[in-house]
Amino acid sequence: MPVSFRLLIAAGVLALAGCATLSTPSSVSYVVVRHAEKATDDPRDPSLSDAGLARAETLATLLRSRDVVAAYATEYRRTSDTAAPTAAEHDVSITSYESEAPAEAVAERLRRSHANGTVLVVGHSNTVPGIVSALCGCEVAPIDESDYGNLFEIRIDGDAPPVLSRRRY
Repeated sequence: MPVSFRLLIAAGVLALAGCATLSTPSSVSYVVVRHAEKATDDPRDPSLSDAGLARAETLATLLRSRDVVAAYATEYRRTSDTAAPTAAEHDVSITSYESEAPAEAVAERLRRSHANGTVLVVGHSNTVPGIVSALCGCEVAPIDESDYGNLFEIRIDGDAPPVLSRRRY
C-alpha cells in the first residue's frame, strides 16, 4: 500500500475522531403548563374563555425566542387551544396524548422523542404535577382547580440531573 494512501486513510480517521469529540451534549427543556382558563360553553369539553385565550397568547410570547420543536396537548379543546398559539408561532403541529395516561408513560414518551430543543406540554390540574415529577424525579405539589398560571420548566443538559424551575405567567 503506497504511503500517500496510508496517510489519506490516517487523515480520514483523525478527522472522524475529531468530529466525535466536537459533538455537543443534548439539551432539552420541557415546559409543562396547565391549560388556560376555560369557558362555560360545554361542561365536558369547554373551549377557552377570553382570559384563557389571552393567557395562551402570553405563553406563545414567552416562548417566542425559544427553539420549540414540539407541542403536546391532551384530547380536550382547552389544552390544544392553549398550545395552539405557540405551535403556530413555531410551525409545529400539536401532538395529542391521553389525559388518562400514567405520568411516567407520558414522561418516557417525551424523553424518548426529544433530546434537544424546547417541548411544550399542556395538561390539567390533576395531571401536570405528575408529569413534572416524572420528568424531574422530584416532588411537585398539587395544583388547585382555580390556579391557571403555573409554568414548570424541566431542563436536562446531557447526563446532568434535571433542573426544575417554576414561575407564573
